[in-house]
Amino acid sequence: MSDQTPSAPDAPLDLSGIDVGEDLSPSQKAEVLLEALPWLRQFHGALVVVKYGGNAMIDDTLKAAFAEDMVFLRQVGLRPVIVHGGGPQISEMLGRLGIESEFRGGLRVTTPEAMDVVRMVLTGKVSRELVGLLNAHGPHAVGLSGEDGGLLRARRRHATVDGEAVDVGLVGDVVDVDPRAVQDLLDAGRIPVVSTVAPDILDPTQVLNVNADTAAAALAVALRARKLIVLTDVEGLYTSWPDRTSLVSQITASALDTLLPSLESGMVPKMEACLRAVRGGVREAHVIDGRVAHSVLMEVFTTRGIGTMVVPDSDGRLNPPTISAPAGSSGTTTPTTDGDPQ
Repeated sequence: MSDQTPSAPDAPLDLSGIDVGEDLSPSQKAEVLLEALPWLRQFHGALVVVKYGGNAMIDDTLKAAFAEDMVFLRQVGLRPVIVHGGGPQISEMLGRLGIESEFRGGLRVTTPEAMDVVRMVLTGKVSRELVGLLNAHGPHAVGLSGEDGGLLRARRRHATVDGEAVDVGLVGDVVDVDPRAVQDLLDAGRIPVVSTVAPDILDPTQVLNVNADTAAAALAVALRARKLIVLTDVEGLYTSWPDRTSLVSQITASALDTLLPSLESGMVPKMEACLRAVRGGVREAHVIDGRVAHSVLMEVFTTRGIGTMVVPDSDGRLNPPTISAPAGSSGTTTPTTDGDPQ
């Protein structure tokens, strides 16, 4: 789903080597490529930040499909940047080590002991696995964390419980981004894979656990990205969950701002990230269903797109928020993903 209807390309694109599926007939394959061609042309060279999370980073089939999507984007001329968290993996490792997982006000309490696990899992497990999946298609990906090259800096925060501020340990919000390390990798033709831990701005020797949604938005703004795409475990933004006919296909920043207080808690950080991105200069932000294989390609390279698109209020091309029933839905997952750091 784009912000405008693309014009037909005036020069052919090299699509050699792209597998569009052995289960399609030759004519169906041609239709797929023809629908994608104008979008390939329009987004050639575009920088896209993708927040990787939810079932897409747990299910092996979805992991492989996501890696294929990212390599496809790079091969056809886009510049993807991946930002990931790893909440389920962190909880699993903490359990294996006998360390209690405690949450306050929706935030994981991150003790120094837990922070060591967070850092180990994000940079040493989740990142390495994703880099390996990407590099199975060629030497494309490089992993780095918010600590590397001064990429991210964060400030410690508290949770709010019953109106009172409570300590949650080594948890922070991103307050500063230096995107040069990521830009260098992009200039070298690589796919950066960013783990969301960051030094404390007041004590650079201390590392903080930061939310991957907000980190992705901050990085998208700093890189002046064309798009922010957030993978989640629902089909998009619902105005009245669980009413499945209340799926919003597109919405302005101001309309989203009004809607935020009524959203399910798990969707709030994702939609806040989209809001921050478009208000920070990103042309469009998307929340899409990561349970659907190749959902990123469906969003970027089809006319209808999927999920929910957020655009700035100044975008005069957008009609009022559109409510539409989800097409071809197979899941009924309630949006309960915690909005806290992993």
